[in-house]
Amino acid sequence: MKNCKKIIPNLWNIYMLFTRDPYVVYMSKELEYYASSSMNLLGLISLDLTDNDYSVAIMSRDESKQYRAVEFAVSIETIQEARKWIDKNMGDIEVVIHDKSTFFNLFNVVANKKQLSNKFEILKNHISQLAAKEVIREIGYHYKDIDGNFIDQFQSKNGFDARFWELFLYCVFREEGFRFNRNSFSPDYMIEKFDERIAVEAVIISDKSNDNVSELLPKNDKEWEARMEKIKKKLENEMPLKFGSALFSKLQKKYWELDHVKDLPFIIAIADFHKFMSMTWSQSAIIDFLYGYRYDHKLIDNNLKIKPIKIDAFTKSNGVKIPAGFFNQKDVENISAILCSTTGTIGKFNRMGKQAGLGSEKSTIIRQGTCHNFELNAVEPNSFKYIVSENSNEKWTEGAILYHNPNAKIPINPNLFPSFAHYFLENKIVKSVLPNFFPYASTNLNMLAKDK
Repeated sequence: MKNCKKIIPNLWNIYMLFTRDPYVVYMSKELEYYASSSMNLLGLISLDLTDNDYSVAIMSRDESKQYRAVEFAVSIETIQEARKWIDKNMGDIEVVIHDKSTFFNLFNVVANKKQLSNKFEILKNHISQLAAKEVIREIGYHYKDIDGNFIDQFQSKNGFDARFWELFLYCVFREEGFRFNRNSFSPDYMIEKFDERIAVEAVIISDKSNDNVSELLPKNDKEWEARMEKIKKKLENEMPLKFGSALFSKLQKKYWELDHVKDLPFIIAIADFHKFMSMTWSQSAIIDFLYGYRYDHKLIDNNLKIKPIKIDAFTKSNGVKIPAGFFNQKDVENISAILCSTTGTIGKFNRMGKQAGLGSEKSTIIRQGTCHNFELNAVEPNSFKYIVSENSNEKWTEGAILYHNPNAKIPINPNLFPSFAHYFLENKIVKSVLPNFFPYASTNLNMLAKDK
C-alpha cells in the first residue's frame, strides 16, 4: 500500500461506532481497515453476505468531525482488487468538500472555572487519561445535545457524573445494535431495534460534595479489614436506600404517561458515583433493594444450597423504615427493568482507547478485578489481571446488567440485549443469565514511564 496504512479493528470501531448503521452487520462482514497518514481518510473492505463478493468505501471527516462515505464501489470479485481500489482512491482524493457545520467539542471549556469538576480537569489534562479523552472527544462529535447544556454540565462539579453516565449509555446502546430517536427531551433515550422501541431514563447516585479522583487506600491488613467492615455495614441499609432514593425520584416523574412512551418498555439506568470507586462494591445492594431478598449459602456434600431470606424493610439512620422489594411497590409495574453496569467509568473509556492504540505510549494500563466463576457450586468469583493492549477486546457492553421486573406490565425481551447479563426472580431466587466473561468489578493501575 503506497497511499494508506492498515489499522486495527479496535481503532476502526472507535471511529465508526456512530457512523456505521447497526443493521449493516446483517448484510456484510467487515474484513480490513485502512487510513491515510493524516487519519482524515478511512477505508473499508467488506464481504457482501448475499453475493459473496467485495465492497469498498472511503470515509472522510466532515466539518462536524464525523466520518462519512465519499467514495464506494460494490461487486468487486477479489480482495486483491479491493485493496488496489482502496490504495488508488486514497491517493486520488485530496480535498473533500462537505456542508459547513460546527462540531461538538466536549473539551472546549465553557463552564464557570470555579465550578469545573476535578474529574473533568484530570480527564482533560493528565497524560494517564489521554486515551479516554481521545475516545470521549470522538464520541462527542456524534452526540446530539437535546437539552442545550450538555457541555457545561459535563465540565461542572454538579453535572459531570450524570452526563458521563449518559455518554457511556450512548456507547452501550449503539454497540448493542440500537438506533436512536432523539426528538424528545424526556426521557433521556428512545432506542430502537427492528420494530421494537424502548424508553430509557438515566439517573445516578451522587454526593455533590464528592468530586474526588482518588483516595488513600488502606496501608495494612488491619486497615483493610476496617474498610471492608465499613462497606459491609453500608450494604445492609445505607446503600439499598441510596439506590432507592434515586429510583423513587424517577418513579415520581411517571414517564410512561408521556405520549411517545405509552405502551413501550421503560428502563431506568442507574449508576453509583457517590464515592470514589464505590461502583466496585455497591452492586449487591441494588439486588437486595429491587427484589427484597438476601441469600444464605452453604456447601453440603459439595453441593451448593441457597436459602432465600426475605427482607421486609431497610432502616434509615433516624429509624424510619423503607419497604424492601422495589419491584413490588405501587406504580413500579410500569418499569420493565433496571439497567446497571459495573464498568461505566472513566477507566472503561481509558481501556477502550488504549486497546485502540490511542493515548500516550508512556502510559501502561493494567486491569485487575473479579469475574464470575462458572464452576459448578462455586461460591467465590475468579480473579483476573492483564495489560491492556491492542490485542485486548473489551466491549462497551461488558459488565452491563438488566434486572428484570417480575411484575412488569410490559416486559423487556432479553434477546434485544444479547451481550448483557440478565437477572430474573423465580420462586424467590434471583437467577442470572451471564455472558461468557462477566466482570463483577475491576480497576485500572495506570503507570507512566519516566522521561530519560
